[in-house]
Amino acid sequence: MSLRLTWVQPEDLVGHELRQAAEDGRDASAVAHRWRAAGGTPAPPAAGASPRPAPPRLRTLALRLLDELDALPAPFAGREPTGLPAIGAACPDWPGPRPRDVPGRAGHGTDDRTRDMPGRGTDDPPETGPGRGTDDPPETGPGRGTDDAPEQRLHAAWLGRAAGCLLGKPVEKLPLHAIRALARATGNWPLSTWFTARGVPPGLLAAHPWNRRSAPTSLAENIDGMPEDDDLDYPLLNLLLLQRYGRGFGTADVARLWLDELPAGRTFTAERVAYRNLLQGVEPPETATRHNPFREWIGAAIRADVHGWTHPGDPAAAAEQAHRDAVLTHTANGVYGAMFVAAALAVAAGGAADVHTCLREGLRVVPPRSRLAAAVRHGIATAAAHDDFDTVVDRLHSAYGAYHWVHAVPNAALLAAALTHADGDFTGSICRAVSGGWDTDSNGATAGSLAGLLAGSPGRLPERWTAPLKNRLATTVGGFDGVGFDTLARLTYAHSTGAADATRTARTARTARTARTARTAHTAHTAHRQDPHA
Repeated sequence: MSLRLTWVQPEDLVGHELRQAAEDGRDASAVAHRWRAAGGTPAPPAAGASPRPAPPRLRTLALRLLDELDALPAPFAGREPTGLPAIGAACPDWPGPRPRDVPGRAGHGTDDRTRDMPGRGTDDPPETGPGRGTDDPPETGPGRGTDDAPEQRLHAAWLGRAAGCLLGKPVEKLPLHAIRALARATGNWPLSTWFTARGVPPGLLAAHPWNRRSAPTSLAENIDGMPEDDDLDYPLLNLLLLQRYGRGFGTADVARLWLDELPAGRTFTAERVAYRNLLQGVEPPETATRHNPFREWIGAAIRADVHGWTHPGDPAAAAEQAHRDAVLTHTANGVYGAMFVAAALAVAAGGAADVHTCLREGLRVVPPRSRLAAAVRHGIATAAAHDDFDTVVDRLHSAYGAYHWVHAVPNAALLAAALTHADGDFTGSICRAVSGGWDTDSNGATAGSLAGLLAGSPGRLPERWTAPLKNRLATTVGGFDGVGFDTLARLTYAHSTGAADATRTARTARTARTARTARTAHTAHTAHRQDPHA
């Protein structure tokens, strides 16, 4: 029995890289002709590996062609840069001072690689929405929760991320028509609650089976806490990142953390290729580009939440931090996806913005001429133009259906459309994000994260979404298995700029009190010395 490790087989990577070249404007026609003439096949449309390994001669050719594809000039590089200073220069409305490379930190165009790779680190610490919500109580409307404690907002964000992810898990990889058919069969369309197998005709289940790995733990009848998912594992890893290296971490620190704490088998797509590159001695940022056709997929965006959560009200700092993480594995639009999410979440974490403001502010850190920025704008405009969300989704699939279902561009368009159309409502946000197909659990997770922040506290999230989670998260990330979302909120807040500001304010107040006490004591002592009757 052969082992077909997914996402790294050279004969599969060629097909994915040819598709990526067509999307980013490189002329790969000669390479494509040689590949087809030699008997090479297209990339698997959904699975991570083709069913049978290629013969040795074809695998040898695949490796050679991947090198040639990597070397092709990229005509979109000027309008879709990856380096942080170039991204900042391309954004005319960047929120704050222009970013610049900091030696040893940014990891793209810097000297971040001078640190030793192996080993553990230190322990140093649109303007108006369409108003289309659901029938939930008006507990999660835009802008609510501004007076809530920041830790409560983070608790709601963790719960929202988990609920949205869990909602999307059983239908991940399914085509759009299958998602609709399965939900309609149980009277759950438009989507408004968990998927269930109860009442689904056997023939329909046979034609469109649930996601094999997720179905035993993510249907209404079997949910028992939050099961493990990479959409939750990466936020946990980024908590460890901040605990170990602080907010000044570099891209190589992310690599160190992964090698220490992340099993290779828990990585997928771009993350798995970058991990393989690290083990072969390739250093960041080349880990993102060598034989990595997934570098513009959604993986970096699902790692961005903690970067936004820990910078409330500061989208520029959130985006810069997300960039240092993202360039280990991604380039261009894959990086922009992470920066957009981090910036939008940072605005929401500030507690004073509605969903439409969050999306607008998120776009300020994305080069406006990029494909991802255009997709987000298109998603927002399409959602604002149609009352029926199925119509919105159909139009997005018509516009972006040629992309792989995990690519950052179509998923960013759908995420923006779902959030816009739901107008801040929590149930509407996660259900629209999942019902649109493509990367259902990742889009549901990010939509739930932002909508949770807007809700402001766990008590403002509908109980049908939070109760099944049982305040328990399963994970293989060391030290976190079984952790509660309330605990995660406390840990996250401890590393946020809000907590740092609170600490500085408290320290300043203590210093002022000490100074006043000292002045009072000095005055009393002076008066005592000057009073001849004392």
